[in-house]
Amino acid sequence: MMDQGFVGTFLSLLRASWSVLVEAAPWVLIGFLAAGLIKAFVSEDSLARHLGGNSPLTVFKAALLGAPLPLCSCGVLPAAVGLRRRGAGSGAATAFLISTPETGVDSIAVSWALLGPLMAVVRPLAALVTAICAGLLANALDRPGEERPAASLVTLSTTACSCGARCAGGPPKSGLASRLRLGLEHAFGDMLADIGPWLLLGILLAGVIETLLPGDVLTSLPHGGIFPHLAMLVVGVPLYVCATASTPIAAALILKGLSPGAALVFLLAGPATNAASLTLILRLLGKRVAAAYLLAIGVCSLGLGLSLDLFLAWSGLAVAPTPPGTNAEGSEWLGTAAAIVLLATIIRATRPWRALAGKRGKS
Repeated sequence: MMDQGFVGTFLSLLRASWSVLVEAAPWVLIGFLAAGLIKAFVSEDSLARHLGGNSPLTVFKAALLGAPLPLCSCGVLPAAVGLRRRGAGSGAATAFLISTPETGVDSIAVSWALLGPLMAVVRPLAALVTAICAGLLANALDRPGEERPAASLVTLSTTACSCGARCAGGPPKSGLASRLRLGLEHAFGDMLADIGPWLLLGILLAGVIETLLPGDVLTSLPHGGIFPHLAMLVVGVPLYVCATASTPIAAALILKGLSPGAALVFLLAGPATNAASLTLILRLLGKRVAAAYLLAIGVCSLGLGLSLDLFLAWSGLAVAPTPPGTNAEGSEWLGTAAAIVLLATIIRATRPWRALAGKRGKS
C-alpha cells in the first residue's frame, strides 16, 4: 500500500502547481498573442538595417529591438546568425543575444501576474542595461580576425537548439490576413512547442518549492550581502531556463524568503546563458566577445540585484509575488479556463502522439 504521507505530499504539489498555472495562464496566452503579432510584422531584414556597424547607437537599437521579441536563449541564436550574416556588428549582436532571451512580451506579462508590477518594470529595464553594457564592451574588445563566418554556423545553431530554424526568419511577404494567420500559428505552434514544456516544468518546480521547501529555509541564509546573489548566479548560468519558465520559480523562491534582488539575478542570468548557447556564441563572435558576454551578465546581474535590494530597503517598497491559490473569486473561473486552454494548446503544439506514431511506423 502506498504511503499516505507520500500521496498527500504529491497531491499538495499538484494543487500548488495548478494554482500557479491558473494564476499565470491568462497572461501567458496574452503574451503569446502579442508574440504572434510581433512575428507577423517584424522581420530579420528590417532589424538588420538598423544594426549594421559597430557604433554605440547600433548597440542601443539592438537592445531595444530585442527586448520585446519572444525568443528563448536557444531560439535567439538562429536569429542572431541571420542578423550577423546581414551585417550586424559584434556589439549589436551581443546586445541582441542578451536582451532578447532575458525579457519579452510573454515573460513581462507573466512577471506582472506572478511577481507584481514593480518587477514587471524592473526586469526588462535590467535586461536592457545588461545588454547595452555587454554590447559596448563587445565593441571595445572585438577583434574581427577571431570571428568565424556566420554562414557556417547556420546548421550548428539550428541543430544544437531544440527550436531549430523555425525560431528565426521574418514574416511572410503576403497580405495582412496571411501574416496574422502565420504569425499566430508560429506563436501558438512552433514557439509554444519550444517554450511550453519548459514553462510547465518551471510551474512544476514552483509547486515543488512551495510544497517541499521549508518556509524559513531561505530566510535563514545570510542576508544583507552578496551571498544569495552569487548563489543565484551560480545556479542560473549553466541552467537552461527560458524567461517565461524562470518566472514562477523566482516567485516561489521570493515567497520562501529569497530577496527580490537575488531573484532578479536568477531571472537575468538563467535565460541568457546555458552550455549550448555559450558554445555557439564563442564560435560566432570569438573569444573576446564571448568573454565580454559572460562578464557583462555576471557583473550587471549582481550589481542590479544588489541595487534592487538597496532601493527596496531605502524606498520602503516591496515585491509581493502572488501566493498560489489566492485568485480573486470572480477571476478564478477565467484563470481555470485559461489554464485548460493553455494546456490543450501546448499538447496540440507538441503533438507527442505524432512522435510516438512516427516511432512505431519506423519499427
